[in-house]
Amino acid sequence: MYSIHFYEGNTYVLNKASRIIPSVNENVRIKGRNGIVITVQEMGENRYFVFVEFEKIVDKSKMATIDLKKRKK
Repeated sequence: MYSIHFYEGNTYVLNKASRIIPSVNENVRIKGRNGIVITVQEMGENRYFVFVEFEKIVDKSKMATIDLKKRKK
């Protein structure tokens, strides 16, 4: 088993014990967010740091302000 630490930039996202180490350019889904693995660093015998870039989140509050012109019945 390997200890895999996921990071987005400098932000710690998740620690996971797994038998499979993700590879570069692999699609991953963490906490309901889709992302792509940028780099994988081995920090010890069983410890890996995986840097992930997540897809941008569409802000729902901005979309709600656009629909204010419509009247609700």
